[in-house]
Amino acid sequence: MTDSALVLFSGGQDSATCLAWALARFAHVETIGFDYGQRHRVELDVRPAFLSMMRLEFADWKAKLGEDHMVDAAVIGRLSDTALTSETEIAMQANGLPNTFVPGRNILFLTLAGAVAYRRGIKHIVTGVCETDYSGYPDCRDDTIKALQVALNLGMDQRFVLHTPLMWIDKAATWRLAEDLGGEALVGLINRETHSCYRGDRTVLHDWGYGCGDCPACDLRAQGWTRYMQSPRT
Repeated sequence: MTDSALVLFSGGQDSATCLAWALARFAHVETIGFDYGQRHRVELDVRPAFLSMMRLEFADWKAKLGEDHMVDAAVIGRLSDTALTSETEIAMQANGLPNTFVPGRNILFLTLAGAVAYRRGIKHIVTGVCETDYSGYPDCRDDTIKALQVALNLGMDQRFVLHTPLMWIDKAATWRLAEDLGGEALVGLINRETHSCYRGDRTVLHDWGYGCGDCPACDLRAQGWTRYMQSPRT
């Protein structure tokens, strides 16, 4: 299935945009999510609704969108002590990283995705990591992803391709990419049906989507939305 892709779909803005990116490029697309005991577990709750709405609102993509895989990765939550896996207050650490960084998370996610892709005969793996507008996580950097692609290909004797459509763009450009891919309908769907807030707050719908409004994830999403709305329309 060289024209098939597996998208790491968390239920958030970035991975939803990557899902649309993959659907615009590949003949068959499957999704994978991970339950790792995240504090903002509501992101997993919104995933099925978003996938259903994608099938309902985008007829061209409906036939391409295949199976969704949910993986129990609870070991990450048990091993880590972070603000994303406990009720710890979000703060910067002495090492310069925010305590929302979950060590090993993306490394394990991509390894597990590789195992699923191997079983499903899928060549392309798509992830929404980015080192432009991000919190400094080392496992989101381009060098990390390139190293992981080499390791997965050597360790599984495959020729996987890891795609990172958002690596070099900011959040405003991510909104624009969503508009380019699916118009205002996709932008609106991402606003209403995805969730990126680290605190898992889904009580208030802002212009840019649901969230607490002051955690790092909400701040990035809101600032990106403002720049996107202020940018010239063609």
